[in-house]
Amino acid sequence: MQHFDFTAALPTRTTSENTQRAYFRWVDQYLVDRANMKATRGDYRLKRMEKLSVKTMQRHLTPRKLSSWLDDLAAAGRSRQSLDQARAAIVTLAELMSQEGCLEQNVASDIRAVSVPAVAKKQVPERLLSSDELKQLMQAAREIGSSDNQIARNAVVATMLCTMALRREELSSAKWGDLTVVDGSVVLQIGPHSVPVPRNVLSIIDRWRRAITSETREPAPSSSLIRRIWKGGRIAKDGLSPDGIWLIIRDAAQHAGEGHVTPDDLRRSAVAGMWQAGVSLEEISRLLRHRNTLITERFLNRINR
Repeated sequence: MQHFDFTAALPTRTTSENTQRAYFRWVDQYLVDRANMKATRGDYRLKRMEKLSVKTMQRHLTPRKLSSWLDDLAAAGRSRQSLDQARAAIVTLAELMSQEGCLEQNVASDIRAVSVPAVAKKQVPERLLSSDELKQLMQAAREIGSSDNQIARNAVVATMLCTMALRREELSSAKWGDLTVVDGSVVLQIGPHSVPVPRNVLSIIDRWRRAITSETREPAPSSSLIRRIWKGGRIAKDGLSPDGIWLIIRDAAQHAGEGHVTPDDLRRSAVAGMWQAGVSLEEISRLLRHRNTLITERFLNRINR
């Protein structure tokens, strides 16, 4: 066997699309850091995960390299949660390859024995932003744009995160074809779930669509909803990575004088605003795409604390 299809094997371990995307991202990062391969994203990353070279993985998938890689991530300031997920991605890949006979079982076992290095806990408090602070951040996202196209793109990113309680990974992977009409209302399809798109968000998305179509044709359904912006303001075909989305929020928060704000803070703040406005537990649970309302109750209790 010359190639290993990680995308086909991984669903036997996890059905969560968010986890799968995270594992693909970590494996790609591992190949960049340890095999000196070029970084990929979007469809290019999926194609790489579909055809991982068995010889390359056998050469670089070793306990020593995994241990040194985790040490480097820790030295770069990665959180314990990130390190745990990075390790889990590589361990899962090794175990799945071993099951298919693409990697020696003893190698997979030795990789599983690699532990995460100690990380000093960073006391970064979680934030809950008020409705006024969310509005200021959305305005700041526009103001930090250096071109009309960047302003339009930033407005979509900030508004969707502040009002729709999306994860940055979900927004990064969204395609134009994911915007559909269900029962007369526009929704964003995230896997099997449909997230309603508010009217004010639709108008902002439409301005972004016009910015894209002024340079090219109508965006293809399979193309990324959120895209990179080249220097000079030209819109790229490539999608914007989750880290790119985080940087927009970070810079917008600093511009608005709101200090350290993360996309997760925006998700919590959006939910808190809905709860305070009287939105039902069931509706919030459906919007967050939780399996049941008990998970949503725990989420709300954490916010209230």
